[in-house]
Amino acid sequence: MSEFCQMHILLVSATKFEIQPFLSLLENEKHQLNGNTIDVLITGVGQIGTTYSLITNLQNKKADLVIQAGIAGCFSERLILGETVLIKQDTFGDVGMEEKENFTTLFDAGFAGKNDFPFIDGWLINNHELLNQSRLKNVKAITVNKVSDSLLQQQQLTNHFDPEIESMEGAAFHYVCLQQKVPFIQIRSVSNAVGQRDKNKWQIKDAIINLNNELEKLIKQIA
Repeated sequence: MSEFCQMHILLVSATKFEIQPFLSLLENEKHQLNGNTIDVLITGVGQIGTTYSLITNLQNKKADLVIQAGIAGCFSERLILGETVLIKQDTFGDVGMEEKENFTTLFDAGFAGKNDFPFIDGWLINNHELLNQSRLKNVKAITVNKVSDSLLQQQQLTNHFDPEIESMEGAAFHYVCLQQKVPFIQIRSVSNAVGQRDKNKWQIKDAIINLNNELEKLIKQIA
């Protein structure tokens, strides 16, 4: 059981759709769960909206814990569609230069230091104790501006980062929380394989059900 109690939690998601079951629960519970007060921030899809919305919110109201919840694409065969995971580390997967089909990150090009705060060896790492307390897998993620079916892009990302999942908001979320020194958790469920654009093969419904179930369990650990 966590040492925290009666916390103010900020729940962040790109869309209402991804956390609708939990939003319904919050309405029934009057935004209280296990003694914790929960506010909700819908940022819109992508890094820009996430960054602006989150910074503005944190400047106006203190949060004891910020949780980002959403669905994600999966690189790793050790994860199955619908599975829910916690993100241990994230980074910006497509910020850099591409020449002759070769991708170079800003770090590798010397335009930024891999250990310039808040980065550690090029990653935005979360050391919150809840990651170790949860039974959910801790995984490595990347954040991209463009989701596509490009095999070249998929191979570049795999070669450079060896990620397990990808999203369009996670690294921005980590970056803001680390800069603001606010405790945070990123929780996501796998809806599809990266590069697979045939949505008939996606499992969005199962991913959202599992995400919201695990989100409720996670918050109930904080008591």
